[in-house]
Amino acid sequence: MAARGSIDTPAIDSITDTLPMPPSFAQMPRVPQHPRRWSAGAVRLLLVIALTFPLFAAARPPPPTHELDAAQAAILRAESADADQYAPDALLRAKNALSQAQAAVAARKTADALGLAQLSAAEADYAHARSREAMQRSQLSKRRAEINDLRKRLGMEAAP
Repeated sequence: MAARGSIDTPAIDSITDTLPMPPSFAQMPRVPQHPRRWSAGAVRLLLVIALTFPLFAAARPPPPTHELDAAQAAILRAESADADQYAPDALLRAKNALSQAQAAVAARKTADALGLAQLSAAEADYAHARSREAMQRSQLSKRRAEINDLRKRLGMEAAP
């Protein structure tokens, strides 16, 4: 016969004369948990995120050099169409917007620079169109004067 509490027989509780029961979850102060271990994949993922996030946060869009060049070309086109004579206010607004756009690029305000460069190009195009319109009106009035002069020479009535 085996002795009390030996390996072969479980120990009997001396108070209740029954086998001891394992404690239930309600009697435990804290549910035992396995220590959490990070898998190698999770560690790599966190490492990649931690290293690439600062790169994206610090990245800025490139300066709008194409838009600045387009605005400069539009101003030159307006000047070649004598916009300084026929539409000086629009040409001045275009030049001011271009200089503000260049200052915004220097201050690394890319969004402001882009908007100002586009505004400058639009104002320069408007000055060009106004200049062309004034030149066309001038040519039209010159041609009408020539027609009236020819009618007088031929003794014809003036057109209504």
